Amino acid sequence: MSGARGWRFSLDVDRATIGKALENDVALDDDPTASHLHAVVERFPAGWCLTDLGSSNGTWVNGERIWSAHRLRHGDEIRVGQTRLIFRDPLTAGGPVTEAEDAPPTLTAREGDVLVALCRPLLNRDMFTEPASTRAIAEELVITQAAVKQHLTNLYGKFEVPAGDSHRRARLANEALKRGAVSLSQLRASDLSEG
Repeated sequence: MSGARGWRFSLDVDRATIGKALENDVALDDDPTASHLHAVVERFPAGWCLTDLGSSNGTWVNGERIWSAHRLRHGDEIRVGQTRLIFRDPLTAGGPVTEAEDAPPTLTAREGDVLVALCRPLLNRDMFTEPASTRAIAEELVITQAAVKQHLTNLYGKFEVPAGDSHRRARLANEALKRGAVSLSQLRASDLSEG
């Protein structure tokens, strides 16, 4: 790509700012098309997210412009201005992870609905901690709590969440987001449909 330079960096902090200003963690001071504070990469229990901070020419992941928070996966290409960055997840960069091991399990349509409802509260900026309750999922999907519990039991099995785990719903939500079974665009779409 003409005029572009390639960078590859590994994150060792929980939050990194990207932009033209020298005080950014990733300073792109010689990229005239980058904003002073262009984007931020943050680590949550479910994984890493990249957020565009209202830049004039956007932030791109794998060739697609993002408009707010975007879940990152190891190896994603980020473009900020004319600078290309390759995202390296510190947790997976050193370990042998194959695509088959990382791929989400096959889900029924209703299991997918339950996962989206479970994860939807995690869309809020500071809420990557507590997923929706069984009752809230039942109310959103207009099904019984018993049906939700059965779907969750099936999902725990498919995502290999141990029975004795005291944070099963949070572990399931984190696994679903990490493995791509639920995307941030699905969470935003369900959030908008309520408003």
